[in-house]
Amino acid sequence: MTESNKITLVGMGNPLLDISAEVPDSVLTKYGLEPANAILAEEKHMPLYKELVDSYEVQYIAGGATQNSIRVAQWMLPEAGLTGFMGSIGSDEFGGKLAACAGKDGVEAHYYIDQATPTGTCAVLVNSGDRSLVANLAAANNFAPAHLETEKAKAMVDSAKFFYIAGFFLTVSVDSILAIAKPAAESGKVLAMNLSAPFLVQFFGDQMAAALPYCDFVFGNESEAAALGEKKGWGTDVATVALKLAALPKASGTRARIVVFTQGAESTIVASDGVTTEYKVDVLPKDKLVDTNGAGDAFVGGFLSQLMKNEDMAKCVDAGHWASRVIIQRSGCTFPSTCDYE
Repeated sequence: MTESNKITLVGMGNPLLDISAEVPDSVLTKYGLEPANAILAEEKHMPLYKELVDSYEVQYIAGGATQNSIRVAQWMLPEAGLTGFMGSIGSDEFGGKLAACAGKDGVEAHYYIDQATPTGTCAVLVNSGDRSLVANLAAANNFAPAHLETEKAKAMVDSAKFFYIAGFFLTVSVDSILAIAKPAAESGKVLAMNLSAPFLVQFFGDQMAAALPYCDFVFGNESEAAALGEKKGWGTDVATVALKLAALPKASGTRARIVVFTQGAESTIVASDGVTTEYKVDVLPKDKLVDTNGAGDAFVGGFLSQLMKNEDMAKCVDAGHWASRVIIQRSGCTFPSTCDYE
């Protein structure tokens, strides 16, 4: 067990156990799924989880977007216990697997334990290197602001200087986000959020609008940028959307908002104060690609690991690119036991 007063970065999100398998096109078609997409499970998707376990060779991997990013950030930091994570899990075997994985990775996890609901799962359908994600939130959906009032949660939040929340958590508890975001803005701490998926931009606009004024950093990819541009009437040019998003009103005037949009193997765009900068990606040969699951999460984790060290933007982006490159050569969001990033 690590000391909460060492924690510099705290994430809050949906802890999910990934059930990952390589599947043919027919499985995507059967469940109406698209490659390289992320959705919440509907009733029609519920048989998918059993089908994966019964018919395919599956891997169980600790997942959930925010938790992935925190695990990667911790991996790239010099000592254990510098990161913390909060989310809701069930009192079951899958919840135990998630807790064990977080502890092994040096992350101080403070889960709310839902006694009545099973731990959330995410079907990860790997197909030609792409992945389609179908999340059944289950217990993850039941996180409540009251958990932030526990002694340990308060210690973690007080100690942290950086907070990260993936946009998926907007469907769970905006009140919990604001309970962290408002004091962070008042005390000059850094809050980063991720757009996370086009459906969040399209259907959870009010929740996103409530959180965005408190965000010092906003991450996303080209699909999410296009969805936001269409929603706001800004067009779909990624750089333009980044600039418009960076310029939206901000609760804290101590620093300008920075928007970071990745574009897969294409350049990453960073926008702030009316200026965009492009950072080239060191493209991975296709024969080395295993699957893209966790690539975006890893980018954020790498980026945050250097931001915590007060490195410049070029170094933060470089670390994000490096972490993504490591993760896409492995199955799921996993990494070697030691980190050799310099």
